[in-house]
Amino acid sequence: GFLWQRRETQLALLGGLLILPGLLLNELLPMLGWSHPLLDVTSVAAMAVAGYPIARSAWRTLRINREININLLMTIAAVGAVIIGAYTEAGLVMVLFALGEALEGYTAAKARDAIRGLTALAPAEATVLRPCIDCAGHLGQDGYSGGPCPFCGLEPQRVPVDELRVGETILVKPGERMPMDGRVVNGRSAVNQAPITGESQPVEKAPGDGVFASSVNGEGSLEIEVTHLAADNTISRLIQMVEAAQERRAPAQRFVDRFARVYTPLVVGVAALVAVVPPLFFGAPFWGETGWLYRALALLVVACPCALVISTPVSLISAIGNGARRGVLFKGGAYLEALSRVRVMAFDKTGTLTRGEPAVVAARAVGCAEDAEVCATDTPCGACDDLLALAGAVEQRSEHPLARAVVAAADARGVHGRFAAARDVRALTGQGVTGIVDGRAVTIGSHAYFDDHAAHAVHCAALAAAQEAGYTTMLVDADAAYQGFIAVADAVRPESETAVAALRALGFERLVMLTGDNEVIAARIAAHTGIADVRANCLPQDKVAAVEALRQAHAHVAMVGDGINDTPALATATVGIAIGRSAQAMETADVVLLGDDLAQLPFAVRLARATMRTIRANVALSIGIKLAFFVLVLLGWGSMWLAVFADVGASLLVTLNGMRLRKRP
Repeated sequence: GFLWQRRETQLALLGGLLILPGLLLNELLPMLGWSHPLLDVTSVAAMAVAGYPIARSAWRTLRINREININLLMTIAAVGAVIIGAYTEAGLVMVLFALGEALEGYTAAKARDAIRGLTALAPAEATVLRPCIDCAGHLGQDGYSGGPCPFCGLEPQRVPVDELRVGETILVKPGERMPMDGRVVNGRSAVNQAPITGESQPVEKAPGDGVFASSVNGEGSLEIEVTHLAADNTISRLIQMVEAAQERRAPAQRFVDRFARVYTPLVVGVAALVAVVPPLFFGAPFWGETGWLYRALALLVVACPCALVISTPVSLISAIGNGARRGVLFKGGAYLEALSRVRVMAFDKTGTLTRGEPAVVAARAVGCAEDAEVCATDTPCGACDDLLALAGAVEQRSEHPLARAVVAAADARGVHGRFAAARDVRALTGQGVTGIVDGRAVTIGSHAYFDDHAAHAVHCAALAAAQEAGYTTMLVDADAAYQGFIAVADAVRPESETAVAALRALGFERLVMLTGDNEVIAARIAAHTGIADVRANCLPQDKVAAVEALRQAHAHVAMVGDGINDTPALATATVGIAIGRSAQAMETADVVLLGDDLAQLPFAVRLARATMRTIRANVALSIGIKLAFFVLVLLGWGSMWLAVFADVGASLLVTLNGMRLRKRP
């Protein structure tokens, strides 16, 4: 629809219809010995119809901005062709140029608007769980927990998403798309978030987890509390940021634009000299299709920098759209260009190389076999399963992050619920928790607590090894009898090692980890990820200083963090890359990995490098074609219509080459 709806396209097609019969008759009538002035009239009419928007734009730019642009070059060439009697070529120049402009506008718009197709994925209506109008006054929205109205039994109702309010509850059935951003309040399901984050695998969602508009629900029904209005959801903000990024000009694009502003008036001057100097000083012919005026007009057409001007923006727009669809948000073409040059990358540890939340990494019960290794996550062991289940029975009453880690581990092992939930649960401020499980007094606490309150000593090689590795250890006892220990740590992201290896394969010279943790914890994470250069005990200002030192040594440095507590370091780097989809991360970083997945980082680097390779190839192609036809025109071997055909062809070639970045790398 876009291509045919534009008035400029319609005029170009009308011009083509006017000149096409003339071209055919111009070949046939001379063979029959006939001629007719109507052929010239249709050619001039085609030039006027197709060239009207071009000439109007040229005049406005010249009058308002005092600039000589591409449209003025083509207008001068076409009018000059009419003056020397080359009517057919005058019409062809304008028709071909107008059609080329229409096709370039269409392909650029396709690249620019590709990301906006995501908005069509979000449903226009939602199933809202709210009390009926008659009962709302009695029930009150604040006290409503979902499901049919408890007074009259009215079932959930379908309403336009624009009518939903923050705090209302919506029902999303299996296979449906999420109509709004929200938080799961009831139900469990695997949700496909690929339209937003680029993640290839569905993500399990449970009460408390966030969901995004346009993501696809899996096999379970979900009740979701609306957290953002339709105009302010994640996908709307993403589209706004992508469109803003596509408008920001990269250094390469700014250079091409500045070059074109100088180059275009220079070409007009050179063409004037070509038209005047040979006839004036060397007696060469001025008029006619073999005269130097004709060659000067053809030179104007050849020198038109359409392909050069469009070579950079279409590549950047396509790459930014591709990244957004794959879960990588570039804030502008400048950051694509900068990332392509980076060969040194620094990482924050917490929330970047690690998950940023505690997880059980080991559990060792007294009755565990001596050769068992990390029973909580690897080797099945009945004694260690009982230890996790016992601890989970107490910790499920707590909201402490360590407690949630224990309950999650017990749930993952399938032992949560083996014991009844503890009663009389009491927090030991800053040191642990205690409760009654099946008549036994169970305590989970720190080593310091048991040193102060327990009569027995707890010394074993496994516990010592866990503490030396920098794990947080929690001891478990029941009725004053030591049962074992649970080790918790900030778990390394499973993709961290693969991402680091992929960056090395891409030729990165130096990878550095910056962390505020001690050397023991830093060394453990470094061993898991394969990063050799580790800086521990770093305060925020130390991270900034480290990035500055890296920039002095290597010029171009990227910093990867969570965009929360490492903002100064992100701002100091050549390119700041945030992992995560928080509002703060999307605002502070230059590049955002929306999928909360470090594996997207190598893709971002490959895309940036492919973009710059494409831009360089486009510039070389457009300049090469121009130079070749420039020589042909000066030698008298190139016609005006062939020159404009070459210009349009070069423009389409660089446009299509740039649009390949919508699917690559």
